[in-house]
Amino acid sequence: MGMKDILKLKNKASSGGNKDSHVDSNDENKERGNWSRKSDYLLSMIGYAVGLGNVWRFPYLAYKNGGGAFLIPYTIMLAFSGMPLFFLECSMGQFSSLGPISVWRVVPILQGVGIMMVLISTLVSIYYNVIIAYSLYYMFASFQSILPWSDCFSWSNEKCSKTIRGICSVLINDSLITTNLTWVKENNYTCIINTTVLDDVELPSKQYWEKVTLRQSSGMDETGEVVWYLALCLLLAWIIVGASLFKGIKSSGKVVYFTATFPYIVLTILLVRGATLEGAFEGINYYIGTQSNITKIMEAEVWKDAATQIFFSLSTAWGGLIALSSYNKFHNNCYSDALIVCVTNCVTSVFAGFAIFSILGHMAHVSEKSVSEVVDSGFGLAFIAYPEALTQLPVSPLWSFLFFFMLLTLGLDSQFAIVETITTSILDAFPELMKRRRIPITICCCCVLFLLGLVCVTQAGIYWVNLIDYFCSGWAILFAAVLELIGVCWIYGGNNFIKDIEMMIGKKHWSFWLWWRGCWMFISPALLVAILLWSLITFEPPSYGNIRYPTWGIALGWCMIIFCILWIPIVAVIKVVQAKGNFLQTCRPAKNWGPALAQHRGERYEHIADNTEHKDANEISTVTSKTGYDNVTYF
Repeated sequence: MGMKDILKLKNKASSGGNKDSHVDSNDENKERGNWSRKSDYLLSMIGYAVGLGNVWRFPYLAYKNGGGAFLIPYTIMLAFSGMPLFFLECSMGQFSSLGPISVWRVVPILQGVGIMMVLISTLVSIYYNVIIAYSLYYMFASFQSILPWSDCFSWSNEKCSKTIRGICSVLINDSLITTNLTWVKENNYTCIINTTVLDDVELPSKQYWEKVTLRQSSGMDETGEVVWYLALCLLLAWIIVGASLFKGIKSSGKVVYFTATFPYIVLTILLVRGATLEGAFEGINYYIGTQSNITKIMEAEVWKDAATQIFFSLSTAWGGLIALSSYNKFHNNCYSDALIVCVTNCVTSVFAGFAIFSILGHMAHVSEKSVSEVVDSGFGLAFIAYPEALTQLPVSPLWSFLFFFMLLTLGLDSQFAIVETITTSILDAFPELMKRRRIPITICCCCVLFLLGLVCVTQAGIYWVNLIDYFCSGWAILFAAVLELIGVCWIYGGNNFIKDIEMMIGKKHWSFWLWWRGCWMFISPALLVAILLWSLITFEPPSYGNIRYPTWGIALGWCMIIFCILWIPIVAVIKVVQAKGNFLQTCRPAKNWGPALAQHRGERYEHIADNTEHKDANEISTVTSKTGYDNVTYF
């Protein structure tokens, strides 16, 4: 009986009495667990990729960058940067059954990149759940016969108005008089050119967002008190996340059947309803119709917007794709999964735009404005423009509830994956501890992140949310992606990586890999470097509306990112020291790099069964030479 047979019997014996809640008898990996069904994984990946940005950012970018013409650079960037990196991360996680930190056994000197990914995901999870809390608050506020932001009620000030206010001069019976615009409109008079003076007015939905929901202070310097109802909504959001993840993927994989599919139902309902409204065609026309400007694609800014949206929409380089894929069975077809999720994500973005702009078109029609005057993105779209548009629909509380419930489910899917990324990293670092204590560790993570998020529900909370989003969703992630491509494709070696993938999905003809080789090796890194440099060159201090951040706030933002990035050189130095100063040794795969289970290792990774902790580090080069690695940095 060989070593592999002994190891199989040992694994079988150790897993026979395993009663862990995150593992069942059908799992291939008895120690770590697997997805119960392929559909659990696909829906989780779709839910992670399809998030708030698909609804509140993509439609605005399409409108801004030439309408339908924007789909040309968007599709090209999907093919050249988004999909290759997505496929690479899914393959890494599935092959090794490891999360975003431990997966860097493939290139130990770059393990700090994985730590950076997890730290940034942690920071993002703090403010992302605050956005979910906003959605919960608005959803609860929709349970009223009259939406509280539908008019200027007691909480508003003198600037609040649903219509334009001002004065102008008109000619009546050869007499020139000055009167207010409301009177002119009601009596069908026309203002004389260059005589109109408009008042500075604000929509009720805008004042409700700032004065009631946020109780917004004058700036980041004025923290104010904790907004108690937002704090309760944040607590509820974390309770939902914790309850959905208490068994890890075994529980979250069931929840996503609802949270990942419900947004499509709501978008379809909103589109059907919006298409029947007056002005809907005008809105869609502005979005992607005859207003399309093909000459826009000649502008560099358009390509930069397309690449950035693809990159962040697919959630690459955050660590979540690696974490979720690490629970796949070894021979799962990760190639087809990557294609399905990427295409679904992009189609969803386009589809959401029709639903959004059809109702914004109706809003513009009712208020007698152009679509360009009512369109917005981000918080402005989700909590000001769209709520205002919903007040103009019959049975507006119903549509409001559906919209904010959709935002809730969109946010939860992404949040599930972000928190799972954190807990998976702990699982890989302390497997024995995590295996027996998954539930308390998940609860502990949720509690700590909730407490850290309380600063985001103070009266200055929106400034904190915007600050973390500005720095943590920016160029640092691009930097991690570039290092990821360099580490896997240049240091580990593209040929080695392709052999790993073929161990999972079967041999492919050399022509199959031409596209992926070209993207992984040259095209994707070049595009990401160009976007990274562009982001740094065009960097501007963050602001929220017309409110600038204090110097200490901007410094804090840089400190957050520097803290995350510092782990890359720190870990690199530690690895070199542990290898007794042998730099090249830290660039080769660790002794325990390879498939998690013995039956999947084959001859190429047979050496893993012989590895023990007491072996001297100098044996790595000997072990590596026996595995058939191409120890080169080229394809």
